This record gives sequence, structure tokens and C-alpha cells, in this order.
Amino acid sequence: MKSTAASRREFLRLTSTTAAAALMPAGLWAADGKKRNLKKAIMWGTVGVKGTVMEKMKAVKAAGFEGVEPNSHMNRDEVLAAMKETGLKAASVCCGTHWQLTLSHPSEETRAKGLEGLLQSLRDAQAYGATSVLLVPGVARGGVTYDECFARSVEQIKKAIPTAKECGVKIAIENVWNDFITTPKQADDYLKAINSEWVGWHFDIGNVGRYSPAEEWIPVLGKRILKLHIKEFNTKAMEPNNPGKGFAAKFLEGTNNWPAIMAALDKTGYEGWGISEQGGGGTPEGLKDLSDRMTKIFAS
Repeated sequence: MKSTAASRREFLRLTSTTAAAALMPAGLWAADGKKRNLKKAIMWGTVGVKGTVMEKMKAVKAAGFEGVEPNSHMNRDEVLAAMKETGLKAASVCCGTHWQLTLSHPSEETRAKGLEGLLQSLRDAQAYGATSVLLVPGVARGGVTYDECFARSVEQIKKAIPTAKECGVKIAIENVWNDFITTPKQADDYLKAINSEWVGWHFDIGNVGRYSPAEEWIPVLGKRILKLHIKEFNTKAMEPNNPGKGFAAKFLEGTNNWPAIMAALDKTGYEGWGISEQGGGGTPEGLKDLSDRMTKIFAS
């Protein structure tokens, strides 16, 4: 049994901690004790430090990331060895063929090659322990209409579902600047057309900034959001002939409403990976800055 003096000391310790918490600004309390189960990763194509796969992954780990998003069609042995050495996990795998061999291409042969690229991505993800692959579903330009892109890509994705099931890896559609799916309703319609639990969404927060606020997309996509690309956007920097200038902003220095975005994600119950797809990762210091800023975003 504790002595009276010891009990009193314990009481004073607890009450002083509680009082300090009550006086702490809400933002600081969230940063120290956030309840969100979010893990930081980075897209492989944005890791600009020089070196081998092993050296790059060591730099990513040293910067404070827990995971990486490899491209498909990399040397599996190299990737697996670097992941084992560093302890990094595969947050996702990015299909490496979806821009060149589009699933919406007018050529049936090209679409078939694109499908094989997707299947390879699923097999790579299985090997790395990732639970989803990032897929750009098609491109609605260059002689391809929106409706053609929709129909052709849905047809090819449905062909990949048996392999997705076999691998235990889901297909996550990413919203990009491909003149296809520019509203939440269009995203909803697309997923409903595929109608499979093995196909969900890889939500890129920055890419939608050109069209509408990210927090308006999240409730519509809901539980179908499988992964997140964390990306800043600045609508004020867009130019009529160069909207891509909006991507020049650093994390927390654009027009993304991060508190509203995080609150919307909270309502869906989203947990898991937030994957940086952001410039600035060309040096160890740059990687560390990205990681630190992501921590602040997650605590918004």
C-alpha cells in the first residue's frame, strides 16, 4: 500500500498534467497527441537524391518516412533488399506503364499492353507487401473522347480484377490532369461502373485543387479512398495558359485548407498511408523538410 505522502505526490503530478493540457493551445495539443493513425511515405519518383536504390531508401528513412511508393517494373531484388535493410514498407506501387500504354488508347494492342503493365504492377505490389496499386485509368485527349476513355478503361480494369483478387492487392484509381474525371460525381460514377470491392480510389489532394476543394471530394469517395497522395496546390499561382504553376507551393504554403481536409478524412475513418508527391526531395535536407511538414499537416 502506498504511503500518504506518495499518494499525494501522485495526485499533484496528475492534476498538474491535466491543468497544463487544459491551458495548451489546441493546435499544439493535436500535434503532440494526435489520434490519427496516418503513416508517412513518399512517391519513388520524387526522391531526387542521387544513389542506388539502397542509398535512396536510406535517405528516405533518415528523413523520417515510414514507407515508400515504388514504381512497378523495378528490380524486385533491389527493392526488397533495400526495404529489409531500412525497415521501410511499401505504401503502394505506382503503375509504370499507365501514361505510355493507356487503357483508353484507340489501339486494342496498346490497351492489351497497358493491361499487362497493370497486372505486373499487381504482382510487384504482392511481392513488396503493398495492398494497392496506383493506376491512371486513361487519358481523354489526343482523339479520345471522355466516353471512350470511360468505356475502354473500365473494360480493361475489369479484366484485371481476377489478378487483383489472386494477389490480394486492390486497384486504386488516381485523379490526375488527364482531362478525365474532374468532379466528385464523375469519380463516383466511374467506381460504380466498375462495381468491385477490388477497385477503389487513390486520392491526390493537390490534383483536384484546379477544379474544386479536396474536402468536397472526400465525403463522396468515402470509404473507397484506399491511399492518399499528399500534395500542395496554390490556386492563386495558376495562370490561364499554365495552371501547373499552382504546384510550385511548398507544403502548408498553398491554398489547400488542410484542417478542413483532415476533418473530412476523419469523418470517413481513413487510416493508413499519406504519400508525399511533392517537389523538394532532391537532397537529404529537402526530404527532411517534406517529412516535417507532413507531420504538421497530419496534425492540422
